[in-house]
Amino acid sequence: MLQKFNEKNRDLIVNINGTLVHRDKAGISPFDSVVQGGDAVWEGLRVYRGRIFTLREHLDRLRSSALALAFRQIPSHDEIIEQIRRTLEANNMWDNVHIRLTLTRGVKLTSGMDPRLNTAGPTLIVLAEHKAPVYDKSGLKLITSTIRRFPPDCLDPKIHHNNLIQSIMAKIQANQAGVDDALMLDYRGFVAETNATHIFIASGGTLMTPFTVACPEGITRSVVLKLCRTHGIPCVEKDLSLTEVYRADEMFCTGTMGELAPVIEVDSRPIGNGQPGPMLARLEKLFADEVEAVSEVVLQSPPVTA
Repeated sequence: MLQKFNEKNRDLIVNINGTLVHRDKAGISPFDSVVQGGDAVWEGLRVYRGRIFTLREHLDRLRSSALALAFRQIPSHDEIIEQIRRTLEANNMWDNVHIRLTLTRGVKLTSGMDPRLNTAGPTLIVLAEHKAPVYDKSGLKLITSTIRRFPPDCLDPKIHHNNLIQSIMAKIQANQAGVDDALMLDYRGFVAETNATHIFIASGGTLMTPFTVACPEGITRSVVLKLCRTHGIPCVEKDLSLTEVYRADEMFCTGTMGELAPVIEVDSRPIGNGQPGPMLARLEKLFADEVEAVSEVVLQSPPVTA
């Protein structure tokens, strides 16, 4: 799985602290905290026909992460939504759009890790791209990475921070193995998530997903759990070992970037019959209905050029 350049994104307009600028002229100060130490939080959002799915939940998580990192200033939800709207309008965007929302601590007066050096901030970056869900719906192949997820007492995964080196290193291993992504374990040896998504397995008609001990509190994951409760699908959160993954009837991953996507192989072992399964098919339909029902309107009508 390798994303390719979309010609529609050649002349993107990027929003940096309310200033709209062409992608080739956009710039962040070398004294910004995100450059100095990855000191920032982020969210991924998906736009469906002028509406953003689970927008408030994502903004709540952004704010929660910024609070945990002791940001002195955090824009309100309404302020952020207004900048999202301005960015979408500037790019004539309406559907099949992915937004990368980044909030940094801001700009330092000199280089250094001490937050007291921050004299201007925060920095809000809104990057919207024409981008369909990125995963192959025919099925993903994974390997188990040797890179472990941090436990909460090392770096709490409930902070949705910009320090993604663990995930990048795991992705490098997946690339070298010629597969799509890497499955990552926690410090105890139980499954946490992939380098980019949460995971679910189905066995004997019951859906299972790992606790959020060593992975973020996933928004799409929460939606799937809600759908299971609403529609009577047996589902449990538990510690999952690799053995349970290998013998599962089916497996899929969840995330804003790729929605719900089947996993058909882990460590060269087929999952179930090596094809997307009926549990996922049912949940994909329920998920699509949920997107249609609860997405928040940010644009009232499509652009004239759409």
